Order: sequence, then C-alpha cells, then structure tokens
Amino acid sequence: MRFVITGEWSRNRLLQTIVVCYSFYVALLWVTNALLYFNKMNLSPSSVVGYYLGNEEAFLSPRSYLGMLEISHFHLFAMGMLLLVLTHLMLFVQLKGSTKAFLIAVPFFSAFLDEGAGWLVRFVSPDFAILKVLGFVLLQASLATLIFISLWAVFRGNSKNYKGQYDKEP
Repeated sequence: MRFVITGEWSRNRLLQTIVVCYSFYVALLWVTNALLYFNKMNLSPSSVVGYYLGNEEAFLSPRSYLGMLEISHFHLFAMGMLLLVLTHLMLFVQLKGSTKAFLIAVPFFSAFLDEGAGWLVRFVSPDFAILKVLGFVLLQASLATLIFISLWAVFRGNSKNYKGQYDKEP
C-alpha cells in the first residue's frame, strides 16, 4: 500500500510486473468465461431459457436447485475475490473519482446480475432471461475495461501519487 500512497508504484518494476501478470491471468479467465458461456447458451434469451428450464430437443434437463446452489457458492466467492483485487487497482489509476466509482460499481453489479438472473429464470420466470444475457455482456465488457485500464496505467507511467500530487524528486 505504501507504494501507491507515495506514488512509488509507478517506478516499482516488481509491482508493475505483478499487475501485468495478474491482468493477463484475468484476461485468460475472461476468455474461458466466454467459452464456457457460449458452450452452454448464446446471446438469445431463448437459449438461456433452454439451459435453465431444460430443452427436450437438445436432451437438456432443467438445472437443479442443488446444482445451481453449488455453482453459486463457488462463483460468489471466486468472483468476489476477483473483483476485489481487480477493482482495487482502479483506486490507483489517475482518473476522476466519479469514473473510478463507476468502474468499481459496474463489475460488481453485473456479476451479481449474471449470477442472480439464472436463479430468476429457473425459479421465477423465463422473462428474466434477458437479464442473464445483459449481465453476461456487461460483466465481460467491464472485466475487459478493467484489464485494459490496469495495463494502460502500468505502461503509460505516472509520477503522481495516490492523492494526485506529483512526487518530489530526491
């Protein structure tokens, strides 16, 4: 934390390496997330309904309560940790406070929407399928944005510290 508050993080190559490696790791997660989603359904609400409520033509059974609970249990923890770290990096990027707040809120909201919409489709109404599609697209877009901004902040360099003040040269 000291590196960020003092502005040293923009000169600390090891810390920058960690941010770059983490960003690439999240980029791989982003790709596999899309591959998993499109393996099960597509961006049409009808494919979401078929996945959660079952589809006789495709021999798909409806998702079970226990199966969805197990997936949600893991996803809520893993996505929470991922977003905690990834959005935390936005605190150290030289952007307006309102922009940072937006970049932090949208990924959490979209992840919640992505996870919760499946439950709504399965146990409330198929009309919520559009929310699943919207949540997925918004989550993927927000993760890509956070990855890009994290890498941009490392490679563009900045001599400002956490408070937006320029560092004093020794």
